[in-house]
Amino acid sequence: MGKVRITQVRSLIKRPSDQKETIKALGLRRMNHTVEKEATPQIMGMIKKVSHLVTFETI
Repeated sequence: MGKVRITQVRSLIKRPSDQKETIKALGLRRMNHTVEKEATPQIMGMIKKVSHLVTFETI
């Protein structure tokens, strides 16, 4: 599988705890923080869950 670059673009203030935990599990720590992950089905599901808080691109 390929890789995906994920960037947090929206704040976690006033978000449900499951969304906060998903962002943390993706390895994102703050606004405009970027991580690269393998594009597994599990990671893609996590991205879909918080798609309104992040941007992503395939590498």
